[in-house]
Amino acid sequence: MKKVLVAMTMIFGVSFVNAQAFEGKDDTKFQVGANFQENGTGIVLTYDYGMGENFSLGAISSYILGVEESIDADFGDRFDLKVRFNANIGSVMQLPDNVDVYPGLNLGLKNFGGHLGTRYFFSEGFGLFAEASVPFAKYNADELTAAEELHNQFVFSIGATFNL
Repeated sequence: MKKVLVAMTMIFGVSFVNAQAFEGKDDTKFQVGANFQENGTGIVLTYDYGMGENFSLGAISSYILGVEESIDADFGDRFDLKVRFNANIGSVMQLPDNVDVYPGLNLGLKNFGGHLGTRYFFSEGFGLFAEASVPFAKYNADELTAAEELHNQFVFSIGATFNL
């Protein structure tokens, strides 16, 4: 994991090609990647649509593939779908055009939470992203089962991002 973090830091720290990370209204981003969390790993898909100069609305879906054998998790426990709001602040922070930072909120089937992510574009249409997400409020306030805990914990995601 340390090697992945070092590689991502180097990638985000060096600018190779100038591309637009967030263009504002009508800008569309699609991301596909992997989640890393306690008791499992999975896949994540996000879609963000620019609604204004510095904010976007979208959706995120994740499915946990590698669940520890001691956890009895069916499809409903492994799958989550959320709507999300991003504040795209790369331009506000005066970052290069090919870098975007986006804090945001998400509301899903399992919880209400927040996320902080960054995108780095190598070209006009392709880049990498890294995102951390944490729940603020869980729908089941009582003690969660191990399967319910899968989508109610800190999650780190990395992957490819595409400018549509």
